[in-house]
Amino acid sequence: MNGKGNPTTMFARLVFVLLTAAALDAQVTFDRLLHADKEPQNWLSYSGTTLSQRYSTLTQINTSNVKDLTMQWAFQARSTEKFESTPLVVDGVMYLTQAPNDVVALDAATGEIKWLYSYPVSRDARPCCGRVNRGVAILGSTLYMATIDAHLVALDARDGKVLWDIEVAKATAGYAMTHAPLIVKDKVIVGTAGGEFGIRGFIAAYNASTGKEMWKFYTIPGPGEPGHESWGGDSWMHGGASVWVTGSYDPELNATYWGIGNPGPDWNGDKRPGDNLYSDCVVALDADTGKLKWYFQFTPHDDFDYDAVQVPVLADINWPGRDGRPQPRKVMLWGNRNGFFYTIDRTTGQFLVGKPFVKVTWAKGLDEAGRPMRVNGVEPSEGGTDIYPSQTGGTNWWSPSFSPRTGLFYVSAWENVHGSFQKNDGPFEEGKRYVGGAVDPTRVGIRGPQVTKKSEEDGYGAVRAIDPKTGERKWEFRMDDVSASGILTTASDLLFAGGRQGYFHALDARTGKLLWKVAAGGEIAMGPMTYQVNGKQYVAFAAGSSMFTFALK
Repeated sequence: MNGKGNPTTMFARLVFVLLTAAALDAQVTFDRLLHADKEPQNWLSYSGTTLSQRYSTLTQINTSNVKDLTMQWAFQARSTEKFESTPLVVDGVMYLTQAPNDVVALDAATGEIKWLYSYPVSRDARPCCGRVNRGVAILGSTLYMATIDAHLVALDARDGKVLWDIEVAKATAGYAMTHAPLIVKDKVIVGTAGGEFGIRGFIAAYNASTGKEMWKFYTIPGPGEPGHESWGGDSWMHGGASVWVTGSYDPELNATYWGIGNPGPDWNGDKRPGDNLYSDCVVALDADTGKLKWYFQFTPHDDFDYDAVQVPVLADINWPGRDGRPQPRKVMLWGNRNGFFYTIDRTTGQFLVGKPFVKVTWAKGLDEAGRPMRVNGVEPSEGGTDIYPSQTGGTNWWSPSFSPRTGLFYVSAWENVHGSFQKNDGPFEEGKRYVGGAVDPTRVGIRGPQVTKKSEEDGYGAVRAIDPKTGERKWEFRMDDVSASGILTTASDLLFAGGRQGYFHALDARTGKLLWKVAAGGEIAMGPMTYQVNGKQYVAFAAGSSMFTFALK
């Protein structure tokens, strides 16, 4: 018998079909998003939870057995662009974006394609740094994707059909969107990229059901608004201050936090006198109204392209109170592109701790309020000025992680990477690049694991563990080359990260010891994640143009 008429076999197939249909009929309430840590088998938002710690409580894969990981399946993207997407996993279904703006639904256990949606990108799209997308958001049974031509698209998670499509900004003026949206209550929140084209950046919230705009916060204040005086003349009109990495949300404070990009033109600050708010800031916004609660500016009057678009990592840690006794405190942890690590009170925006985590020459330190103390003469010049870190930064957009178990903050760092900063006097023209100069950065070479004086001078990449209470480095895992990989930590004290050469590593989160690695054959430039299906834990990451999933044998 072939089993076709066997009642038991037919029943099993029916159960499988029903379970698959139930999985595709995803119903992700906002309450589920708020308590995503209670269902670690799923990965419900870009950074795992609204706190953006990129930490999982799954423990099946641990420090003892991680060496036994084997590949389960791989998905080959139909694109040669950078693969910067972190997938979602909802009840056994993976939702993944491939560049520039395709969404794919996969069986998370097998990699089988359920459906594929391809967005017709406008020919006017002109993102500065690649036709990329970093992921989708989900609410109910609807997926949301921001596009490189500045549209926000809602898709039915069950079949990929378009529910609505709205234009957020004009692609012809240089606006784009590359990050995964953030869901807060009944709103979808996104921000606009395009700082290199002289845009006026903003963050906006849209009704999740209809796409109607609910509020908008301009990242450059206009005339009559607080902070407008920080822009000389009419420089505010083309000041950039873009948003291109997903923010975070604290439900107790009802505050959403977003990192803001550099002012424009990037390397010629003469054209925009003042501190240039809210560029290079983290802004705390009322999630219901978009009203500014507070801001903290990391690099006032930035002329180094030190975007502060890093993921705001939210944590509750014990902090010395007025009586000296430890008390719980709501903090924000931030490894900034400018080379400094920060701990900030996320209720008030008060600066608590700040310390360089890579070599810095543009500032000699931070004052008591956290404002950098600039070094005279260390700024872009017509002939070029050598500055640490380079415009790529001490870190960049790649996701950091915080482990509540170890109490440590983990960041992918670029050490000793510097550049020659040059400025020029190019005019603004709508839709064209408006950067005011150029940077000739260090070309980091591959020199093997041996540390030599020459390789130290050329720069290198590392995963660094930082104590949020002091800013002190606890350990470092040095790589042969720099890394654009995000970091994942787990409750079994594992840390996962990758590198530009294509190696994916598992480290001991307490010590930095290498426990396992695999050659994936391409640059890892996304945030790894983990999930569980049918009792099996998987770790997923992208390398080159492929998504790989690993699990125990």
